[in-house]
Amino acid sequence: MANDVLSKLRYTTVAASEAKNQFGQVLEAALRDGAVVITKHDIPKAVLLSIEELDAIAARSRLDTLARQFDAKYTRMQKPGFTKALGSAFGASPKQLGAAAVKAARKR
Repeated sequence: MANDVLSKLRYTTVAASEAKNQFGQVLEAALRDGAVVITKHDIPKAVLLSIEELDAIAARSRLDTLARQFDAKYTRMQKPGFTKALGSAFGASPKQLGAAAVKAARKR
């Protein structure tokens, strides 16, 4: 998962010792570039993110969730009988819709 996220980020890389000794400059790099990947022995160990980059990651995550939900609903709509059920729902009288709503509420 970390590699997936890193592949979508704009970032610079610094060694952990440099991050410790020059934190102010590393922070400025995160603010400028969006993120700084901190490595130890050339292996990514931590990420320092700007708030803007964190917000962008959260927004992408929400969009991915919405896209998956849409795809699942679309798939259900392709099943046999859906068109007929949809036609029945839109063709129902207010009294029929009310009865169906009460029946559904009682199942919960």
